[in-house]
Amino acid sequence: MTYNIKHYDLLTKDELYQIMKLRNEVFVVEQTCVYQDIDGKDLDAYHLCCYDEEELVGYLRILNPGQSYKEMSIGRVLVRESHRDKKVGKLIMVESIDYIKEVLNETVVRISAQAYLQKFYSSLGFETVSEEYLEDDIPHIEMLLNM
Repeated sequence: MTYNIKHYDLLTKDELYQIMKLRNEVFVVEQTCVYQDIDGKDLDAYHLCCYDEEELVGYLRILNPGQSYKEMSIGRVLVRESHRDKKVGKLIMVESIDYIKEVLNETVVRISAQAYLQKFYSSLGFETVSEEYLEDDIPHIEMLLNM
């Protein structure tokens, strides 16, 4: 597995196409969730792409303070179905947290996590800071990481 983290301005057209295609496959088709994926936040975000050879198999975006929350944020975390048993989710989360701390010099990250993933995010050091709520008809919780 290889990965890279790029600001939106540095993504190629092909990389952006692959990202949007995979986000659509996972969030819209697989999760049968109709929502506005293209929300304007991608334009000032860092995009982590994880590849198995040439295939995009994992993705997330890192948002600056003020884009979603007052803190840094990680969102649109996904792993291609064929790679969910290969620890790709943990790899991309660890890499994004390291990037936020070491490159962006931030020490707090807030996420809106699907509730069924609470144990996974807790294993990375995130603490639940909200009650469960519905976002796009899917149960979510807010979680906070202090590094």
